[in-house]
Amino acid sequence: MTAVSFYVQIVKALDEIEAPYMIVGAFGGYPFGITRVTFDIDILVNLREQDFEALSQRFPLPRYYADPEMMRNSTQMGIMFNIIDTNEGVKADLVPLKREPDYEVAFKRRIRRNFVDPVGNSFTAWVAQPTDIIIGKLEAWNEGRSDKHPKDIYSMLAFDLSGASDMPIDHQAVSKEAARLGTETLDMWNKTLARARAEIEKGDTPRKW
Repeated sequence: MTAVSFYVQIVKALDEIEAPYMIVGAFGGYPFGITRVTFDIDILVNLREQDFEALSQRFPLPRYYADPEMMRNSTQMGIMFNIIDTNEGVKADLVPLKREPDYEVAFKRRIRRNFVDPVGNSFTAWVAQPTDIIIGKLEAWNEGRSDKHPKDIYSMLAFDLSGASDMPIDHQAVSKEAARLGTETLDMWNKTLARARAEIEKGDTPRKW
């Protein structure tokens, strides 16, 4: 089992127990134009008391490590926790919403979207809106300057500007957040947006970054 497959298994389990969650990051941008092969899969959860035991039961010992008390304590303290498949040697990290309060608004307006898992099976999941995914990528870029974030943002912008998306990106909202993060982040956002617009206006198929 790949790490992506394990994450998909966890997402399906969260849906089965009706636990509140939201996919963000590159995998969250998959329905909105991100096409790179390797994904960062980030799952925000807002687990309730009844969810800890229910989720643990979906991943029982001895194969899995999913301690309900560990989940409960981590959620209360706002600390990331993980579920481990000891047979396959893979783990999935889950991030309590309490740890990322900036995502509270995005969490409230999350939406359902279709995905395809690594073996081609389709499923639906709760995901952040594209505007919120881009804002999250601006924040990540501001912290680490990784090139993957502008590339992902460009892919999402090109997908949106080409008319392929049914969920428009709010450029004004993104610009406001980029300005809040600083002049370098705002400059990166403006250049990425300008490049995507130029490609679409030429009528060309958007090139990769």
